[in-house]
This record gives sequence, C-alpha cells and structure tokens, in this order.
Amino acid sequence: MHITQIRNATVLLEFRAGGHDVALLVDPMLAEAGALPSLRYLGGTRRRNPLVPLPAAAGPALERSTHALITHCQKGHFDHLDRAGRRFLRERGLPVLCMPDDAAWLSARGLQAQPLAGLQRQPFLGGFVTPIPCLHGRGWVGRLMAHGAGYLIEMPGEPSVYVAGDTVLHEPVRHCLSVLRPDIAVLPAGGARFDLGGEILMDAAEVAEAGRLFAGQLVVNHLEALDHCPVSREDVRREAACLGDRLWVPMDGESRRYPAPAGLQRAA
Repeated sequence: MHITQIRNATVLLEFRAGGHDVALLVDPMLAEAGALPSLRYLGGTRRRNPLVPLPAAAGPALERSTHALITHCQKGHFDHLDRAGRRFLRERGLPVLCMPDDAAWLSARGLQAQPLAGLQRQPFLGGFVTPIPCLHGRGWVGRLMAHGAGYLIEMPGEPSVYVAGDTVLHEPVRHCLSVLRPDIAVLPAGGARFDLGGEILMDAAEVAEAGRLFAGQLVVNHLEALDHCPVSREDVRREAACLGDRLWVPMDGESRRYPAPAGLQRAA
C-alpha cells in the first residue's frame, strides 16, 4: 500500500487488486492557490483558498490515477471536490466511486459515478469496502453540513486502510478503529470551524485520542491548506507524540509505502 499525500484531504492510494495496479484518488481538490473563496468571513484569518499550491509531486501522482473515491461533495464542499478536480476526472473518464446520495449530483456534472451499495461491507475492486458514517460537526452547525462517509478498504495481500471523510471523533469512527482495527488510518486533523459554531473536524487532541484506540499506523492530513483549519502539522506532532513511530504527518507531496503485516491473508 503506497500512500501519497497531495494536499488537504486529497491522497492517492496505490495497491494491487485482482492482478492489476490500482491508483485510487481520494477527494481531488486541484485548484491553484488562491483560486477558491475564503471559508471565513470575519477577523484577520480570512484568506482565499487553497492557501498553498499543489506540490511538484502532484502531477506524476495524478497521472497514475485509475479511479476516484469521494467522501462527500455537496453543500459547497469544494475542499473535497472542486471544479478543477471535476474537470480532471471528467477529462480522463475515471470511474468515480461514491455513496448513493452523491451519485446523481456527480453524474449531473458529467462524471462516471459508480455508487456503492450503502453502509454495509461489500465487494470493491477485487477486495472489500465498508463505508463508515461521518459526523461533520455537532449541534446546529452539524445540521447544516453534508456528512458523507469514510471508507475501510480491505484488499488481498495489502494492509487494510481506513480513510476518514470530514468528521469529528464519534461512535462509528471509534468502532472502526477499536473493533474493525485497520492496519492504517488516514484521519483529518485541521480543527476546521466557521466564524460561528464549534469544530466540524477533528483537531490534534481528538486525532491523538483516535490513535490510542487501535494499534495500527496513523496518517494525519487536512492540514495547513484552508483558512478555516487552524491546526498545524507541528500541533499534531506535539499532541500525538505518544504514538511514536506509528504517527506520520506528511508534507504535501510526500509518499510512504506500507507493507502488509506478516502472514496477512485476506479473502478476495
């Protein structure tokens, strides 16, 4: 399992499935720096998004993409699928795997939407996927959000990977980590919040707590790319230092290869 952090929540997962190389592009936000509006409206932290350009490694990584996976995309969530990302997927004709609620929205924009069957564990690219519901904020602000899903991906001969969508640490996420026990979890830690209301995303403390719920490797992203995400990479490294070498907080463009645990045998 080869993981490349591109920017924000955009990552590329590369693995073998059914005798083929698969490069699964998650939540492509591909706009140039400053091309998208601010997500804050008050105070001195308001800046146009994304705050940083795509890294040099993004081009080769994107060219390897064979499929896309979307956690959520409606109600203005351009930070997970923006116009540039849609254009990229449309021009290359990539299959776009998604939850049923997003399929019509994606198809209406010319994408090859392939909806999953719902929240149950189901066949997926030669292995299995289990969607994990997200809670994109609590209280009144949460009721305004598109919550979406994360995905636990299990492939024969590969480490299992849980890629969270935008979520706080709530019971389905806890259950995935502590009971389903992925080998790798990719979690967002930007501590995103608007001018009013509470956090709509895990922060450094919640990610550190999440890391203590399972024994696998933790990859942390959704950092330093949007003006409503105040948590820094250094904040996460400091708060989650107790996780030791299980923690990876990649810079944009960084990659890491994760071998399958010894003796791993997964049914196809």
